[in-house]
Amino acid sequence: MSRIGKKPVPLPSDVTVTLSGQKIEVKGPKATKTFTATDDVTITIEENAISVMPRGKSKRARQQWGMTRTVIANMVHGARDVFKKELEIRGVGYRAQMAGNVLKLNLGLSHDVDFPIPDGVTVTAPKQTELVVEGTDKQLVGQVAANIRDWRRPEPYKGKGIRYKGEYIFQKEGKKK
Repeated sequence: MSRIGKKPVPLPSDVTVTLSGQKIEVKGPKATKTFTATDDVTITIEENAISVMPRGKSKRARQQWGMTRTVIANMVHGARDVFKKELEIRGVGYRAQMAGNVLKLNLGLSHDVDFPIPDGVTVTAPKQTELVVEGTDKQLVGQVAANIRDWRRPEPYKGKGIRYKGEYIFQKEGKKK
């Protein structure tokens, strides 16, 4: 049994949910989100909660059960609040700045990186070595943060690169003479 799928998703008072067949629409003060669930699950709206149950005992139905509940929970959270990922840039001469809707990264490469920001996500650079990625879609925020991080991942010898705030990088010992 899915431990996540069993839990109902609580609905805050400022979020409204409509269900038509397998399509669920969540409206809140920050955003409006829609999601179409597979036919392997049944979605029901009770008093102040949304519950998801599998149809049958197949492996696919049980997989979709927990995934659908998590997607709905993220939609409810995103309709009310924003998701946020913070990145740190470490390295001599490494910096970032916003220019309109393009993030300009200087990462020690032979060229500057121009990273276009997709719709639905906002990126701010409070300092030259800090980035904040925010948005109402958890998957999109995480994907944009991961794409930015992929330009210069933290290396294990000096720790230079782009890392998530609070991320621990195991430092290796260099060569000895």
